[in-house]
Amino acid sequence: MNTPQPSLTKTELRKSLLNTRKSLSAQEWRQKSDRLCNHLQNSPLFTQAKTILAYFSCRQEPDLSLLFVTPRKWGFPRCVGKELSWHIWQPGDALHTGAYGILEPLPDAPKIDHSEVDLMLVPSVGCDVRGYRLGYGGGYYDRMLSLAEWESKVTIGIIFEFALLTQLPVDSWDQPLHGICTESGCKIAQRKS
Repeated sequence: MNTPQPSLTKTELRKSLLNTRKSLSAQEWRQKSDRLCNHLQNSPLFTQAKTILAYFSCRQEPDLSLLFVTPRKWGFPRCVGKELSWHIWQPGDALHTGAYGILEPLPDAPKIDHSEVDLMLVPSVGCDVRGYRLGYGGGYYDRMLSLAEWESKVTIGIIFEFALLTQLPVDSWDQPLHGICTESGCKIAQRKS
């Protein structure tokens, strides 16, 4: 686990972690992604979930596509204004490239009702052991997770082990996740009550 320099801002940490992720070879990235998927697949949170929200990998994020063939109801986000709209997707369904260059379900794909969701796999630049996440800076997930209907949903940050830090700088709007999964395993966040 990495201890960031205390003086680094979120912007500096984000840049450093993204550069490290970008430096992974295609083979390293594939191996780490496959190991991460294996840990997730064996996690009780995953095995018990019927409806899972996930993401399509971009910018060398951990690739979860091996999981998408498991029989679950899968939901993927579309960026609509400043919000995320969640849609049902299964292998073979059409996709298009959204505003940030990320693959998204088509706008007319059926929506997922938040009440159905058992588990959310959250793309992250970095996470700390308390479950705080460093995203890309757009605030999409923090805004969504601060809404009452999402507060009780189980959330797991998806990162490579190098991006698991002892402590991230935290702002008042940051929403901690329940756990973190890396190629080394899945961990429950160490929240202080």
